[in-house]
Amino acid sequence: MAIDQVHDLQQVYRKILHSMSRPGTISSIQKNVESVDYNLPCYDATLLSAMTLLDAEVTFHILSDNQHDLIEKISDYTLARFAPIDKADFVIVLREDTEATIQQALEQCKDGNLIDPQQSSTWIIESSLLSNNGELTLTGPGVQHTAQLHTSFSTALWQARNERTKEYPIGIDLIFADEASQIVCVPRTTSVKLMGVN
Repeated sequence: MAIDQVHDLQQVYRKILHSMSRPGTISSIQKNVESVDYNLPCYDATLLSAMTLLDAEVTFHILSDNQHDLIEKISDYTLARFAPIDKADFVIVLREDTEATIQQALEQCKDGNLIDPQQSSTWIIESSLLSNNGELTLTGPGVQHTAQLHTSFSTALWQARNERTKEYPIGIDLIFADEASQIVCVPRTTSVKLMGVN
């Protein structure tokens, strides 16, 4: 892998921070993923996001079964340790994961507590093509008026996410990545309303 650990990962980190501070803003990391030359069962943007955010101090969980090679690669590159869903600091959702699997994980993952809200999970989720023409309306800190968003998350999954974030500062933070190497963030502070759902 010809990833520049300083240049590429710092650029990706800045893009993630930008997207996290401006929920619904889609950022491209296409130039950075051009350095990725491993054939792994995940999007290049997913791998780069994991390499950027994970280190020896955190744990991660991959929902998909039989992903030993990917788990090993992420552990090798980041020194992060694999952990069960209810202990993981980061949760990685691959495009093959079913809605039922994701729903169950949303119910089981860490979301912090009032004393230590930071003891929660950040999700890196593979999505269909991200777009600002979508069924979601985002409001909250960092969003000027409102923002529209389309991801591969279903209505039921967004409702499950909203359930886990209704008692701020408890909650989870989401980072979506697509095949076009775009990323978008929906932190716990963001209110997500679905078209046609009150």
